[in-house]
Amino acid sequence: MRKLFFSESACKETKLHSAPHSWLPLERGNLSKSSAHASGGTSIESLMKMPEPAVLPHFKPADYVDILAQIHEELESCPLDEKSCLYLLQFQVFRGLGEAKLSRRSLQSAWEKASTIHEKLIFGAWLKYEKKGEEAISDLLSSCGKCSQEFRLLDFVSQASTGSHDMSYDEESDEFRGSAVVHFRIRDDMIACDRRKLAALSTPLYAMLNGGFRESYLEVIDMSRNGISPIGMRAISKFSLSGRLPYLSADAILEMLDFANKFCCKGLKDACERKLASFVSSRQDAIDFMECALELGCSILAASCLQVLLNELPECLNDEQVVRIFSSANKQQRLTMVGNASFSLYCLLSEVSMSTNPTSDVTLSFLEKLVESASDSRQKQLALHQLACTRFLRKDYAEAEPLFSAAFSAGHLYSVVGLARLTSLRGNKHFALKLLDSVMSSRWPLGWMYQERALYLDGDSKLENLNKATELDPTLTYPYMFRAAFLMKRQSVEAALMEINRILGFKLVLECLELRFCCYLALEDYRAALCDVQAILTLAPDYRMIGGRVAAKQLRMLVLENVEQSTTADCWMQLYDRWSSVDDIGSLSVIYQMLESDTSKGVLYFRQSLLLLRLNCPESAMRSLQLAREHAASDHERLVYEGWILYDTGHCEEGLQKAEASIAIQRSFEAFFLKAYALADSSLDPSTSATVVSLLEDALRCPSDRLRKGQALNNLGSVYVDCGKLDLAAECYINALKIGHTRAHQGLARVHFLRNNRTGAYGEMTKLIEKARNNASAYEKRSEYCDRELTKADLQMVTKLDPLRVYPYRYRAADVGM
Repeated sequence: MRKLFFSESACKETKLHSAPHSWLPLERGNLSKSSAHASGGTSIESLMKMPEPAVLPHFKPADYVDILAQIHEELESCPLDEKSCLYLLQFQVFRGLGEAKLSRRSLQSAWEKASTIHEKLIFGAWLKYEKKGEEAISDLLSSCGKCSQEFRLLDFVSQASTGSHDMSYDEESDEFRGSAVVHFRIRDDMIACDRRKLAALSTPLYAMLNGGFRESYLEVIDMSRNGISPIGMRAISKFSLSGRLPYLSADAILEMLDFANKFCCKGLKDACERKLASFVSSRQDAIDFMECALELGCSILAASCLQVLLNELPECLNDEQVVRIFSSANKQQRLTMVGNASFSLYCLLSEVSMSTNPTSDVTLSFLEKLVESASDSRQKQLALHQLACTRFLRKDYAEAEPLFSAAFSAGHLYSVVGLARLTSLRGNKHFALKLLDSVMSSRWPLGWMYQERALYLDGDSKLENLNKATELDPTLTYPYMFRAAFLMKRQSVEAALMEINRILGFKLVLECLELRFCCYLALEDYRAALCDVQAILTLAPDYRMIGGRVAAKQLRMLVLENVEQSTTADCWMQLYDRWSSVDDIGSLSVIYQMLESDTSKGVLYFRQSLLLLRLNCPESAMRSLQLAREHAASDHERLVYEGWILYDTGHCEEGLQKAEASIAIQRSFEAFFLKAYALADSSLDPSTSATVVSLLEDALRCPSDRLRKGQALNNLGSVYVDCGKLDLAAECYINALKIGHTRAHQGLARVHFLRNNRTGAYGEMTKLIEKARNNASAYEKRSEYCDRELTKADLQMVTKLDPLRVYPYRYRAADVGM
């Protein structure tokens, strides 16, 4: 079944930066077996010069469960105006865990719970930035009559609070000394004003026109040196009478705003900045008006300008004027620009800038503002640690150390990694070890602690610490890569291959695919090497290998010269074989090759998206789906891909609409399959099952290949099982197996189990294990159909193959407690 996951698909902790000398002839276009074999030792030596794992600029608490529980508890009882900040902290926790789906959900909650317009615009802009590349989804929603709310611009003029700012006085009791009408001379113009009405605009004007000043008795007052034009003064006079601004140019309103600021006319100032806010429509408008807003303290105008700038992230950060606004704003200006949401603003700006260039002056300036804006301990931990990481990357070691130290003292335990690195750089590895040991002795040690400790050790001690790091945190990439490189140095390439396959069995990491590519070259297995480099290019089309020196596309072309070319028919047969053997990486590689020549690109990109979802690469899968949409051969095919795009982003109802629109044009397998899938997933009504069965039967009557028909039969069998129709379910699974849909063994095993035939169920799952290349889930399922000792053995194998699967740990914990 098609599933969507939103966790990070590739770890970015390490990169191979040292290029083997043996690659020099390859870069010139040579890839002979003799040269590869002869220089293999040099390649292995240089692979050992791996960089240290990065000091990650994330909020990484020592106990994730504890901090998440704290946040949850605080959210239950805190005032409404504190919820967004707590959701932002939750976002940072999930970001540190690499949980993209959960961090996106926290960001959405921060936007929904925003208590001010400033928070609303910041988190709305952040969501838009996070969804960069998903604008097509917003367009598709619009075509279904639905709008993505967070992409909409806020109307500050209507949302900002209003109030009467006029001076109050008793018209009967207040006696005005001068004439009822006062004239203001501005060069050669005379503007008549109602003295009483104008005086009511502010206390200073009241004092001037009816106080102890000389102007109180004058009928003509010279205003030529006050920066106001005749047009502006006439507009002020009209405003004093009606409380409304006439239609004027932006320049004239700016004059009036300056006048209002000089004479403390709050009502006039409020009206002027609201009017000016409506003029802000472009980046340059925002830049120009922001300067005025910050100088005069106009919060509504500043917020309107800020929204336009944030709406253009990340591009606007290439504009020096924009960067200057954010990096030079003092505390008072930040208050004007973003109210009390300064920390949230600079969190966003730092995030965007770090993703573009973590060592730039822009990133540094934003992080410095983030530190200034931090108000509580947890905010300070994050801000200080991120600034320290940027200083470290810039090799500003003297500046980085006190920042890491301050973050560590504030409670951010992970910052000890930065302190240890800096100590090691000064040549004192012994003290770096002491730092880590002191942390590890004070609490239950974590995987990253052993990984860091290994950096300052050699020989067996280093390997022991890396093994312990993997035991405590199997997701850390560096230990696998180091062990594989170590084994390659020992001329044990097969063992190195087994080591790197350990992590690739449950987590697709580009750097590990690159290392495996090198292993295959050392073994002269060019077809396997081609498979990995094509999988890399599927995930990252612009990926560069060997420390960024060589484009992956170039290496592919060189390896391709040493592999026998396949025809389109051969490729389809390879795809059937790899798909049937649950070899998802191999299937990706075949599709990549087919896309170079096959005209049915829409279909191939769609198949690619299915594989990428199975491999837990949702962003790449969405990119493939959008490419499928672009290359659709017909309108009805395009509508199907649009339906999947909507379904996969949580818009099930709109996905159904697209499926129905496609069927209305032409009945097709994919349209019926999409409708059945979306309907089965969205409705809890048992009567829906009959409709789903009918739709899948309609799909099977339409032309399609055996890969997709096998999936439809498998899904149909699942529906029959849920309805208790075991004979019909078994028939579907058997027919699916006949056309190579290997996963149908699992469904058939379930049927055997429901018929009280545990032996038959165990046998079916054994067949799946034997056929599937990725079989951790099959071992887990088989464990349900055997006795206690075999169950424990199967679940031990699951943990070995995929340590991220949760069920085996739960079972063992319950078993110990019995």
